[in-house]
Amino acid sequence: MTRKRALFLLAPLLGALSACKAGPDYMRPSLDFPMEFKEDKGWMPASPQQAAGWTAWWGVYNDPALDALEQQVDISNQNLKAAEAAYRASRAEVGVQRGALFPAVTANASFRESGGGGRGGVANANNGTAGSRGSGSSSTGLYQATLAATWDIDVWGRIRRTIEASVATAQASDADIAAARLSAQSQLAIEYFQLRAADAQAEILMATVEDFRMALNIAQNRYNAGIATLADVYAAQTQIDNAESQLVNIRLTRTLQEHAIATLTGKPASEMGIEVAPIPTVVPVVPVGIPSALVERRPDVAAAEYTVTAANAQIGVATSAWFPNLTLAGSYGVAGSSLGSLFNASNALWSVGPSLAEVVFNGGTRASQIEETRAHYDQTVATYRQTVLTALQQVEDELAALRILEEQAAVQERTVNDARQQEELTLNQYRAGTADFTAVIVAQTQRFNAETAALAVLNQRLAASVNLIVALGGGWDTSLTPQPSRFYNLPVTAEK
Repeated sequence: MTRKRALFLLAPLLGALSACKAGPDYMRPSLDFPMEFKEDKGWMPASPQQAAGWTAWWGVYNDPALDALEQQVDISNQNLKAAEAAYRASRAEVGVQRGALFPAVTANASFRESGGGGRGGVANANNGTAGSRGSGSSSTGLYQATLAATWDIDVWGRIRRTIEASVATAQASDADIAAARLSAQSQLAIEYFQLRAADAQAEILMATVEDFRMALNIAQNRYNAGIATLADVYAAQTQIDNAESQLVNIRLTRTLQEHAIATLTGKPASEMGIEVAPIPTVVPVVPVGIPSALVERRPDVAAAEYTVTAANAQIGVATSAWFPNLTLAGSYGVAGSSLGSLFNASNALWSVGPSLAEVVFNGGTRASQIEETRAHYDQTVATYRQTVLTALQQVEDELAALRILEEQAAVQERTVNDARQQEELTLNQYRAGTADFTAVIVAQTQRFNAETAALAVLNQRLAASVNLIVALGGGWDTSLTPQPSRFYNLPVTAEK
């Protein structure tokens, strides 16, 4: 049988063998999803505002200032830039692993000179140095040029499983970018609403100071008329001082919130300035959908699943160690005593052939490595399932928070109205002399506390709506993650 015929017959055999991949193909771990969310059943918000689009999810709050701040997260947030750099590194690693599928080719050229009757010398084409030789000696030179190639035939799929793991790792890294982006966006929204709550609290305090000043004028007039004591005047002034002190503290709180927003948008705190504006009073609610959709809508769940995919591929890499490595090596070169005759056919040297290598004993290392990868796979599966359970809990938590806080807001609104009526009646009674100033202080304090509590409930509801959007994935879905074919058109798939 000629060499050409042997190679011709060997090629399809190698192709058939290279279609094999050691280890299990990936299958998504089973999950037991409920049919619907418990807290979503039978509850509809009193003033629903559905999210029209999920990509810029903060648009449901209809706040231009929030829109402008959120758009700066992608541009300047440093945590997001770090996650993006990690993704690029993972993507590059796919290219590194992919290179092992192809032959490695090396080229070499050299010149060697030897002589008799004296010391020999060597000249190397790589560095241009020459050896010394004795006087009167005769010498001959040898020119060589060689092209060599080695190719690890991926018979058992070790390289392809390694690429599969790298692709899944890159996909997980891409999902991590989405998770980091969503985290920064949601944190900014919550900080922003807390800043607006500070604005609203400052407005309440300024109005309260004006009410307290009116009560002080009444107490001062009654004291001047001799029908009230000086204690009433001091009590009224104390109310004003306390409210003004709280107002100063609220301004500090607002400043700190502004600094936090600056950091989230990648700016120095000194460069951030946000104008005072009202807090949104309408709490939007996004469509919840069915629980099983979370695996498609949450980047952290997707990242956990891609990690399972990578761990599954590593089982195949470890399993392939049981089989021999097949390497095809070949070289072609020329050698001659002069450059002019170097490329004559008679000076050609070549070799080609396969080699098979197998470890016959390694003290149980391979079995332990497979056991290790299977244990790591089981760990990632457990982490994936726990991530899904946590996602379900977070949705239920925020739905419950929105439902209960809506009920509390309705009660608190009635409390505010009652407290305002009580304050007005008590103040009129004090003017008429039928109530003492202590009753006025109590009524005004109750009204202030009721308004502050109502504002706190509104802020909690806004935060719960943001958290619900995050719990549902913020509009992200797995189709936004680059699929394996987009990673340099790799000939592998991560089965779903």
